[in-house]
Amino acid sequence: MTKLDKKSVIGISALLVHAANIDEIYSDHEKDLVRDFIKSYLKDEDTTQILSKAEEIENNSNQLLSFTKIIKENSMDTKKEILEHLWKIVISDKTIDQFESNLLRRICGLIYVPDKISAEIKLKLLNTK
Repeated sequence: MTKLDKKSVIGISALLVHAANIDEIYSDHEKDLVRDFIKSYLKDEDTTQILSKAEEIENNSNQLLSFTKIIKENSMDTKKEILEHLWKIVISDKTIDQFESNLLRRICGLIYVPDKISAEIKLKLLNTK
């Protein structure tokens, strides 16, 4: 796993919160998934505090670009890890609506990940449920 600094994790967490909010239902389960992402990169940090900061950033931002820029600068493996977290959030409520699908497609375009890779990640997660 690639090491991301705290600022990057907060920014990417804001993108995860955005993905969770896009269907206008931000569940406790989705919050737990964002916390899992935070823990996977920042083991010794207060995940609740970081989640609050990410929620605040997402709430005050209407631009995906600032969040995806952080991801774009990382390796393909890191991009895949982050996409996997995004897909976990999107499929956590057992439905994938058009806004969620569109968001993931846009993110993939912005971080230079082919749709095929995104689809493989999605299928892997759907098959492990």
